[in-house]
Amino acid sequence: MGKVHESISGRLREFIEAQHMFFVATAPSGPGGHVNVSPKGIGGSFAVLDEHTVAYLDYTASGAETIAHLRENGRITVMFCAFTGPPNVVRLHGTGRVVTLYDDEFGGLVELFAEHRGARAVIVVAVHRVSDSCGYGVPFMDYAGERDLLPAHMDRKGADGRVEYRRRKNLTSLDGLPAFDYDRA
Repeated sequence: MGKVHESISGRLREFIEAQHMFFVATAPSGPGGHVNVSPKGIGGSFAVLDEHTVAYLDYTASGAETIAHLRENGRITVMFCAFTGPPNVVRLHGTGRVVTLYDDEFGGLVELFAEHRGARAVIVVAVHRVSDSCGYGVPFMDYAGERDLLPAHMDRKGADGRVEYRRRKNLTSLDGLPAFDYDRA
């Protein structure tokens, strides 16, 4: 049976910080548009800032759905699943904001994360609902290690190549919502 918690603390915080992978879900406003669910998990890319605030590093990649949805309505859910040990699923419901690499706040936030090659933003979430549930349906899976593909790929592109890539791939969502500012991509 699921339980709602007052904050991200104690065993919930320990559980979250021990996970190698998490999922992010967002959606545009209104009845249309595409719901987006993204797997995340490059080592050290998630941080619990306090009992009601979390952040994760958002890497330059082929889409920008989360960023577009957050800019439109701010709604976000972050989910963690126990693939080893006792079964558990933790969901953090909140309001997210995007701090891009062009924003003054980015420099201080990016230092929270171990691997930040190719980072385009930090997503900061003000968490208003913390819950966990049984996780009985989540299979056991073994963690075999990190993939160094995305950060290394973006590193090879260089600064100018990343800017051009974001201009081609990250300006709008699948539904045409603005993602990255065109002049600052």
